[in-house]
Amino acid sequence: MKLSVLFNRAVKFGREHDPRGKGNFDYADSRILYGKPDTEVKKVMVGVDIEVAELLLADKIRQNGGLDLVISHHPEGRAWASFYEVMRLQIDMLKKVGIPHSVAEALLEERKREVERRVLPANHMRAVDAAGLLDIPFMCLHTVADNFVSFFIQRLLRNKNPKRLKDVIDILEDVPEYKLAIKEKSGPRIILGNPNRPVGKVFVEMTGGTEGSRGVFDKLYNAGIRTLVSMHLSEEHFRKVNDANLNAIIAGHISSDNLGLNLLLDKIEGKEKLEVIECSGFRRIRR
Repeated sequence: MKLSVLFNRAVKFGREHDPRGKGNFDYADSRILYGKPDTEVKKVMVGVDIEVAELLLADKIRQNGGLDLVISHHPEGRAWASFYEVMRLQIDMLKKVGIPHSVAEALLEERKREVERRVLPANHMRAVDAAGLLDIPFMCLHTVADNFVSFFIQRLLRNKNPKRLKDVIDILEDVPEYKLAIKEKSGPRIILGNPNRPVGKVFVEMTGGTEGSRGVFDKLYNAGIRTLVSMHLSEEHFRKVNDANLNAIIAGHISSDNLGLNLLLDKIEGKEKLEVIECSGFRRIRR
């Protein structure tokens, strides 16, 4: 398939799995970073993070056996410089669990500005410049993939209806990507709460660019949430979750990124199977 077709399919399917419902959403953190739209793509290298080292590896692979495209999950270039724009979808996620729009918006705007200040000084064009010098087509698929893992985990927990925290772990550990993560010592785990503690109402925090506001957790508790299921949790966020008396389960960062990418790639491929080279923490699992 052509490069533009692959990218447009990714955006289309990402929109279909957006927590806000279907809409004509733009994802600033998912972009074609280098390459001609009509490039024919049959063989791709996919990684959770693609930087200069991985692009040099891609060039070596291309010389030995051909390669058409490199796909990073985490954003680079202009997609990294503006990725905080996608955080606005978190407002709707919070509204759905009972937090007023005005409160959710104020919390997210403050956090969004914080993230913007953090990425502003970054040398975000390094990897894109390397792709240009090597003339390797390069794209990143971030929130469009994270939407898939969020949708998947929400539906899985809704269907399985776990009663206790240990039941959530059992459910997650049955997912191939998390099962593999266990072998690699990075599987799902409870970081706050006793395994026998009731799950209660769950908030799945798997998409929206990055972690949300640190001031939201007491409001989630007041809205009836009792368990947070996330990809990862910074130490500052962890302390606030603990103060709010919420349970916290970390599904796993790289394993969750794998799950989202695999589900997205399944949809993109359809009957047109791509030859995929795994790198940088990515493991291709087809369903």
